[in-house]
Amino acid sequence: MVVLKPRTATPELVINTLKSTWSLTQQTPENFTMLVVYRGLHCPICKNYLRELSRLADDFSAKGVNIIALSSDTEERAQLASTEWEIENLTMGYGLTVEQSQALGLHRSAGRGLTSIGIEEPTEFTEPGLYLVRPDGTLYWSNINTMPFARPHFKEVLGAIEFAITKNYPARGELI
Repeated sequence: MVVLKPRTATPELVINTLKSTWSLTQQTPENFTMLVVYRGLHCPICKNYLRELSRLADDFSAKGVNIIALSSDTEERAQLASTEWEIENLTMGYGLTVEQSQALGLHRSAGRGLTSIGIEEPTEFTEPGLYLVRPDGTLYWSNINTMPFARPHFKEVLGAIEFAITKNYPARGELI
């Protein structure tokens, strides 16, 4: 598995969204691009997580942060998630490949059939991750999960971004 180090180049990521094609290298945020990888339509925790992020999208934008939420789901499943979960303020990416997941150091899981909410898991899917990438394409911060639980709370992420910006706080964790 790849381990991305802060202060190093983040791998290029080109992904389809519900509106167009999105490229990490073409992002020009004032401070950060935030990649939020979610498990997919089958995940009720992802629903609540992305709804919270959608509600806070303007707050992130005010801090100079561009956001994309992405998964390994198909376009149809991503559209259902966007519509049924009432995700109005986020760019929704889909089709994250095995290779892209591996390049980001993300974990993958095998589907196990129907979930507790009655939606079939895909054969394979990518587990959650959150990345802040600087405008120069280097990794500032990452959080990678093997389960849908215990993800960073977006209000706390907003506070951390505010601190990082105002204190010019350096990326940490570059030594492995």
